[in-house]
Amino acid sequence: MAHLHTKVWTIDALPNPQIQEAAELLQQGQTVAFPTETVYGLGADATNEKAVRSIFEAKGRPSDNPLIVHIGSRDVLKQYVKDVPAQASKLMDAFWPGPLTIILPSNGTLATNVTAGLDTIGMRMPDHPYAIELLQACALPIAAPSANRSGKPSPTTAEHVYHDLNGRIAGIVDGGRTGVGVESTVIDCTLDKPMILRPGGVTQSDIETAIGPVDLAPSVVKKDEQPRSPGMKYKHYAPDAPIWIVRGGSDRMREVALEAQQQGKHVQFLVSQERAEELGLNEALILGSQKNLADITSNLYDSLRQVDRLDVDLVLAESFSKKGIGEALMNRLERAATKVVQ
Repeated sequence: MAHLHTKVWTIDALPNPQIQEAAELLQQGQTVAFPTETVYGLGADATNEKAVRSIFEAKGRPSDNPLIVHIGSRDVLKQYVKDVPAQASKLMDAFWPGPLTIILPSNGTLATNVTAGLDTIGMRMPDHPYAIELLQACALPIAAPSANRSGKPSPTTAEHVYHDLNGRIAGIVDGGRTGVGVESTVIDCTLDKPMILRPGGVTQSDIETAIGPVDLAPSVVKKDEQPRSPGMKYKHYAPDAPIWIVRGGSDRMREVALEAQQQGKHVQFLVSQERAEELGLNEALILGSQKNLADITSNLYDSLRQVDRLDVDLVLAESFSKKGIGEALMNRLERAATKVVQ
């Protein structure tokens, strides 16, 4: 693909004229990365097939993977969807703006490569002031998967985006580090009983408090099936070195590490502060305290990216509780891993 000059706008307050410059590039059919409360997204005009194609090209992403559409105001929904089911409306009241993508029946007005040929569309209103400002300034629905090369960990800083996509996209709005650190929860509200297709920052119990019982989809779809949501079909987030998730306590992790080291492998650990102390590790990728799974989740992708800067043959990762945000944390960690050791 053509080498582009990638402009970086550093934003630390609003209003900011640089947001308008980024919005104009989106209106011209260019690709611009921007921060959301989850991860950085790579945006393009969701009504423009050619613009959307440039997202897939920049990322090296399979085009049968649908994209999530970001909007700056709930009022514009009716332009793109057939209807908003009552449960979807309740979820918007409870969680928008926020890290929740809601799958709705598409009315066919968006570019077909956004929906990957499905008759549904995932919509989200991000909870980030710069994202909202940008979306409102360009007055377009913006298709935006995570702003990384496909298969790499999603970016939680503008530096991550620049590392992956410099020369491949028109610009990056640098709004500092993102908060949640994993992609939005995706829920399909076109079904009689809504189904969570991808866990994220809004947990199953949060959702059930708002609308009652929902289903949780199997996390991976088969090779020949069409994924209804991003993050269901392809291996994601993997660094170059293999990651093994070790179930069990510190003794089991010690055994697995010793065995690998005896085979001449250089081992690194991806663990909580508590596990690092139990193992007496001087060097480890510390994700945070077991007492704060949200913190661990928010640090995961940055730590996975650090793995690629280390000279290691194997990473042993701690297994965490799947309670609350832990469901999203372990979903992403399991997708990055090559093996689970019992």
